Amino acid sequence: MKKSRFTETQIVKAIKAHEAGRKVEEICREMEVTPTTFYKWKQRYGGMEASEVKKLKELQEENSRLKRMYAELSLVHEALKDAVSKKL
Repeated sequence: MKKSRFTETQIVKAIKAHEAGRKVEEICREMEVTPTTFYKWKQRYGGMEASEVKKLKELQEENSRLKRMYAELSLVHEALKDAVSKKL
């Protein structure tokens, strides 16, 4: 996954500025992003605080780590099953 140039805090700050009344065009020009990108951010992070976004990222990382662990254990289990079935 491509790493963003902006931190979650910066994204939330931009969304809050829009909610406070600034125009999307101004914010996009300042941050050098397209309005499409801004609206994607708003869809994903709208209504969240910076701490909540940080916690969300941590949970996503932990979830991917657990999925990798499960995949590795599943492969080992299948290999052991094959080895036992060949011996019998």
